[in-house]
Parts: sequence; C-alpha cells; structure tokens
Amino acid sequence: MNRFKTSKYKNTTPKIAKKDEWINNVRAGSFSCQGNHIQASSKLVAFNSEQAGGGMLGLSSVRPGSDGQWTVTHISCHSDLVTDMDFSPFDESLLVTCSADETVKLWRLCDPELEQSGTPELTLRPGQGRLELVHFHPTSSGLLAVGSARSPLIWDVSSQDAPLAVLEPHGDQVQSLSWKRDGSLLATSCKDKMLRVFDPRAQLTPVQSAKCLQNNKDSRVLWTKDELLLTTGFDMMRNRELKLWDSRKLSSSVSSLSIGTSSGILIPLFDEDTGLLLLSGMGDTVIDCYEISSSEPLLSQVSHCLTDSSTRGVAMLPKMALDVMSCEVVRLLQLTDSCIVPISYQVPRKHSGQEFHDDLYPDTVGTTAAMTAEEWWQGGNQQVEKVSLNPNKRPKTKATPEKPASAKKGLISGGSKEDQARGCSTSSSPLSTPSSSAAPSRSPSSTSGLSSGFLPSPSPSQSVKAIQSLMGPTSKFRHIQGVVMHRDTHITNIRGLNLTTPGECDGFCANHQRVAVPLAIAGGQIAIVERSQPGRLPDTAVPTVQNSGNVADFCWDPFDPRRLAVAGEDAKIRVWKVPEGGLKGTLTEPELILQGHTEKIYSVKFHPLASGLLVSSSYDLSVRLWDLDRGEQVKLLTGHEDQVFGMAWSPDGKLLATVCKDAKVRIYDPRKSTAPVQEGAGPEGHRGARVVWVCDGKYLLVSGFDSLSERGIYLYSADSLSSGAIASIPISISPSTLIPFYDPDTGVVILSGKGENRVYIYEIVPEEPYFIECSSFTSSEPHKGFAFLRKTECNVRDVEVAVGLMLTKTTIEPVAFKVPRVKKEFFQDDVYTDTAMWWEPALTASAWLSGSNGQHKKMSLKPKDMTPVSEAPKEAPVRKYLPSSVYLEEKTDEQKKEELLSAMVAKLGNMDDPLPQESFEGVDEDEWDD
Repeated sequence: MNRFKTSKYKNTTPKIAKKDEWINNVRAGSFSCQGNHIQASSKLVAFNSEQAGGGMLGLSSVRPGSDGQWTVTHISCHSDLVTDMDFSPFDESLLVTCSADETVKLWRLCDPELEQSGTPELTLRPGQGRLELVHFHPTSSGLLAVGSARSPLIWDVSSQDAPLAVLEPHGDQVQSLSWKRDGSLLATSCKDKMLRVFDPRAQLTPVQSAKCLQNNKDSRVLWTKDELLLTTGFDMMRNRELKLWDSRKLSSSVSSLSIGTSSGILIPLFDEDTGLLLLSGMGDTVIDCYEISSSEPLLSQVSHCLTDSSTRGVAMLPKMALDVMSCEVVRLLQLTDSCIVPISYQVPRKHSGQEFHDDLYPDTVGTTAAMTAEEWWQGGNQQVEKVSLNPNKRPKTKATPEKPASAKKGLISGGSKEDQARGCSTSSSPLSTPSSSAAPSRSPSSTSGLSSGFLPSPSPSQSVKAIQSLMGPTSKFRHIQGVVMHRDTHITNIRGLNLTTPGECDGFCANHQRVAVPLAIAGGQIAIVERSQPGRLPDTAVPTVQNSGNVADFCWDPFDPRRLAVAGEDAKIRVWKVPEGGLKGTLTEPELILQGHTEKIYSVKFHPLASGLLVSSSYDLSVRLWDLDRGEQVKLLTGHEDQVFGMAWSPDGKLLATVCKDAKVRIYDPRKSTAPVQEGAGPEGHRGARVVWVCDGKYLLVSGFDSLSERGIYLYSADSLSSGAIASIPISISPSTLIPFYDPDTGVVILSGKGENRVYIYEIVPEEPYFIECSSFTSSEPHKGFAFLRKTECNVRDVEVAVGLMLTKTTIEPVAFKVPRVKKEFFQDDVYTDTAMWWEPALTASAWLSGSNGQHKKMSLKPKDMTPVSEAPKEAPVRKYLPSSVYLEEKTDEQKKEELLSAMVAKLGNMDDPLPQESFEGVDEDEWDD
C-alpha cells in the first residue's frame, strides 16, 4: 500500500520573490567549468563574476541590510577562472575556492558592507594542472575533496605539503564529485562515462564502478536517500536524462527520467530532510522539483516553476536560514546575468505563520563538526549531531569559554579581536573539534586570524620582513577591477572593420574627442567617429579618410586632437586634419605627405613633449624623425639589422628605445648620434615585441616571446642594457603580441592582445620582485584593441585609475579600471598623484632639435568639494595592540623556563639574598648573662 501513501510535500509550491527582494548589481558571466557558479551559507552568498576573467567572486548577504538593500562586493580570489567553490558546513563565513590557476584557497569572509581581507587563510598547490571541483567533507572539519583533471584528491588542510590520498586516475576528465551524507564514501562521474564509488580510507581504487553514462557530455552525480545515487547527463541522442542508482550495484539504474532536448547542463540539488530534488539547467528558464522516496515510486514530480530569466547557476540555502514559521521547506537562489532571485518552496498549511509544523521539519544536521580530519582518516565514523528547527528549541549561543593567553592575543582559529571589530565571523575553525575553542593553538606563532596549522611556524631567526616576503608582495592595486561602462556610452554597429592590421599596429587609436578605426575597404580607409555622439552608427557609409594604399599604422597627435598621422605600405606618411566640428564625409586630400622611406613603414609615434615631431620605422631598417611644421625629415637613425617591432620615447623626451626582430633592445639619443648609445639582448622570439619606459624612465619594460614562443614581459635597466633583463615573468602561450599601456602615476601596466578576451595587469616597482600581479580583466568577447584616454577622463569619485576604449568586432566600449575602496567619499590621494598634462606641448620641434628640453605641467585631480583621505578624521581605536613582532616571535622551551624563573624570583626574591632580620642590630653576648 506504500504506493498510495500520501506525501506531506506533494503540494510544495514555489514562490518567486518580488523584484525588490532580488539581489541586483550582479554581473554573472557564462563560464566553462563544472561548478554551480553560486554557493550560499546561512549568512553569505558567493557567486562567479565575469570581472577579472572569472578570477573574482561576487559576495552578498542572505538577508538585506538595515536599509532594506543588499550590498554586493567583489573579492579577487585567483589569477584565472574560479571553477568551483563551497562554504564550510560548520562555519558560515569560511569559503573554499579552486581555480584554473591550479590552486585551492580558503577564505574567511566578512559582512559584504565591510572591507574584505585580500589574503587567503590557506593556499594549496596540488600541482596537478587545472582544478575543477572542491567540496568540504560533510562530517569532518578541515577535510576537502578536490577534483583535478583526472584524479580526485583528499586533503587535510592542516597539512599543506601533500594530500591524504590521491585516488585512482580516471580515464578522462572528472566531471563531478559527491560525498555521501555520512562522509564514508565519495562518488565521481567522469567524461569516460564511468560512475565510480570510492572508500578513500580503505583503498585508492573504486569499490564500485560501472559504465553508467551514455554520453561523455557534462554529467553530475549526487548522493540522495539511503544508498541511492543520482546522476544527470545526456543519453545517446543528446537528450537530458536523470537516473537513480543503487550504489551497491551499479549494473543498472533503478529509475530514470527524460528531461528534454536542451543543451544546458543539469544542476541537481537535494534536500535530505524532505527528499525534495531541485533540478535546473544552465540557460533554462524553468526549475523542476521532484520527490525521491525509498519506495515506489522512487521519483515523482512535485512542481514546475517558470522563471523570469535564464539560469547561470543555482544554490540551496542551509536549513537554518529558512522561515520555518511560513512552512518554507527549501529556498533556492537562482543566479542570472544581472541578479540573484530567491525562490521559496512552501507547503500550504492552515495557521501558516502562526505555529511551527513539526511534521514538516525533522531534526536536521547541526553546524558543529563531528570529528577532525585526522580522526576521520584514522577510521572515525561519528555523525554530526542533529538539531531542531523549532525556534523555541534551537540551542542558545553559549558563552565563549575562557581562552588561554595565546587565544586572547587572537592566535586561535576564531580570528583576532580586530576581526571581530570588523564584523568577521569568529566561529570555530574547520581544523578544530567542537571543544577545541578553549584549547591552545597548535601553532602559537600563527598570524592573527589564521587557523592553527594553516601556516608553518616561522623559526626564531625569521624577521617580520622575511615573513612578509614569504606571504608575497602587496599592492594597493592588487584588486583593480575592469568594468565595462553603461551601454549609453558605447558606439555600436561598426561595419567592415579591418581585422588584419599588422602586429606593430595597436588596431585603432583614440583621443578625448574622436576615434580612428581601420576599415577593410580598398584604398586604406579609416573611419573617424566622434566620441561625443555615442550610439548606433548609421548603416550608410561613415566619414572616412581615404589613403591610396594599405594602412600599416596610425596615431593621433597628442597636442592636436584633429591631426592624424597614417603610415602606409607604400612607404609614405600621410598627415590628415579633421575639420572643426568633425568629419562629415570622405576626406581624400591629406594635409601633408612625408616621403623618405624606401620600403613599407611599420609604425609611427609622436614625440611626447615637442609639438610637430614624429618618428617612424620601416622595412628599410631605418628609423626617421620628421618635423611636421617644415614637412621634412630631420634625423635618420641606423643600426637595426632586422624588422623594428616597437619604439618608445622616454618620459623626458630625450631618448628613443627600440626593440627589434634581431633580438636586440636599443636606446638612441637622436640629437647626439644616429647610432644607438646602448644595446642589449632582447626577447629571443621573432613573433613580435613592444617596449615602454617605466619607473620615471629608469627602466624599460619589453613584452615579447621566448625561444619556445611563450609570451612574457622583461625588465631592463635603462642605464645598463648590456647586462640583459634584470627580471622577467612568463604570462601565457598565444600568437598575439601583448600591447602595454603604462600609467606613470600608479606604476600599473595594462597588457592586452588583439583577438583575446583577457587583459593582464601588473604593478611595476623599481625593486624586487619588480612585477606584482594584479587582478586581470576579461571581456565578454574577443577585443581587437585597446586605446587609453587622458587621466581627466577618470571618475576619481569612483576611484578610477585608467579609462580605455575597447574595440570589438562591431562596437567601441569604454572600460574603467577601478581600485576598490571603502571610504569613497574622500579623495584617494594615495592613488592620485599630480598628473602630467601630456596633452599640452612643452616646446616646439625646432626648439627640441636645437637642444632644448622641457617638461609637462602637472595638475591635481582632486575635486574642490572632496577631502583627501590622508586628512580624513581618524577613527578612535577600540583597543591597542602589541606590535606584530610580539605575535610572530616563538620562544624555545628553555627561553620560556628562564622567563618563568625570572618572574618568580622577581616576585619572591632570590634564595641567596640575606634575610631582612640579618641586618637587624643585636645585643652583646655578655648581656644574655643578666
């Protein structure tokens, strides 16, 4: 009669929250990875963000703030795509992430309204390539399952050196991992169509395995009730399917269901207390709810929910966060392109909202770990203690037990007092047992806020500076964010774009008034578009300048926004003058034609200080200087033995640097000699290179290729090129040359490659380590070039440090690079130094040629109504802290014993000291006879 038994959850109804209850300001991208893209604890919500190439996570809270609004902030977690994440079941503020950058990181998060720590508590480097999956153990603290390309790893985070176990390599990519609810077994699905069940403590090979999947397209596996495993995937006809398996016998499924023909990956979420299964597909606008029971029918549909937007990811809130008085049994968070939508599943009941319906809410697993990772590894099978969801029976928060001295200094896993003052969670660490909050730290020298065992104890000889060097360099620009501005500022409907500009050309160029874009039209036409008129370009012909030959390179005059210099493959340089008010039609007659090169010209650059001075390089192996006012060549530089890849003027305008295909970097002083004054070995690769002066002209930064065609950046001292590169770092393998833009105010270099999505950002410092990696920016589609604008285009109120225009196949989109700051009401004078007005000439070409030098005037970017952050009123400290050296110092047992004895002696006195009465004056001996 079980088949006729009525389920109390059969009428569960989904309710989509009202739009004012959605979490907005979300930019979720479409990523190619196995994770759910969103995870939630009872307090926080973390999700993939398209910013920084997916290496950045968005963070919000489950409940709105006091003003009824949600705050969304971003955390730069990895240097590449965050592929998966998971909140600890025992700490609502502890998040683990894994990435394509081959690392696993553990983060302690604070309230989104507060500034987040940019440093992870733990970083694991398995060395197994790109990591796709990471999951906390359901019963043990500090235990992780990590999915690398072919092998699942079991890792105790208190031991960073090596994993506890590396399970048997799979035949192809691991697509999914799932712990059994009691933590005893681990199930995996794989691209080789195999389903495997491991007992990691018993053996490294699977205890059960079978070819259960019909298609090698993305699949998921999930433990459900009792011994049942659920898989989602595709059948041989590429239809989506759901199957239930008995984990003890994988030869055939016990139930199956076809879900339709959509290509989106199915994401299953299961609630063990109710037996409800939520099923959503990537890109779908529907979420289905099923009930899984231990008897027939095993699988039955409960509801079908149509959503307003397509799904990018889904997460299930922990049971402790539910509104049980409203009979809410499950709450989903649906991640869409621009928002997070809460969907509440409620059971209709009389007196809902007035009384607790205990038949709907069996006791659920609590938030206190049953054992440590070590105890589990040694064979422990304790289960997490269950708690009641009845508001009247929930355990009260216990008073924190008295902590030893080390705990009072903030050295145990709960975090420092400073963390508490900032609103950080102080719940127990994943490495601690439930009773360990009163135990001394395993590593007394751990830094404040770090869980015990997270970092190796420094030796007594290590100085604070040495420890900081171990932690890595810091930069105020580390979390820089690239943000595409609003669509109202975009120029769209660009037609006939030339996608094959030479490697020495930046692809397009722009100034504060207009943009020049090359077109794939005969005659070397360049479209001139006014920035003051954003929007859709007409379908008819746009205004152009018409060169008679193919265009090799072009650039705007920095001192005249109407003058454009164009280098042609016919060995001529044409100088065009756009009419006042902008170009209305086709311009066929240039203002000036410069002739002197005998072969194709590679590139042209204007002088940074002198007006009317232009430099060009050509296939004839010469570099020539031109005076535009006189319309003639004034200098001819020689010494190159092959193609000139790039040129750059020094900031003071005295020297010219070049990088050449002959693997040489050269520096010229054009007014003194036609030969190079310095020469040194450059990048070995022959695909292309660029050069730029950095650090006030003291160094040269060169982007190029090594002998194995891997891209990298190299730093040279401008005083000793012959010594070779003083520092270099590899970046990636790609055929496109990285084009550097250097901001002298911040020391930040932004590197972009034509035809790529990712933009790399580094801070350049004049001492080791020289390169400090910052968050990268990733565009939604491949860009064809970047052009950066003057500093006055930056919105300093939003802490923008650079603004560029990004050219795609059909659009020009402004991109702002921002530094996340909390006190934006103040002018961030530590970020904004007085900037050079490089758009005003310092001298004329004739004056420079005659030996004169100059420099740009400088201006402040501070608005009159803003107060510098350096002058902001100081907040009163909550308490004084001892210097960090006190916390970092570790003493030997002998030192501690000596200190203890000294303290006792100081209190009681030394045994060798005379007694006080010995100093008293006595009586003569003969007086005793009286």
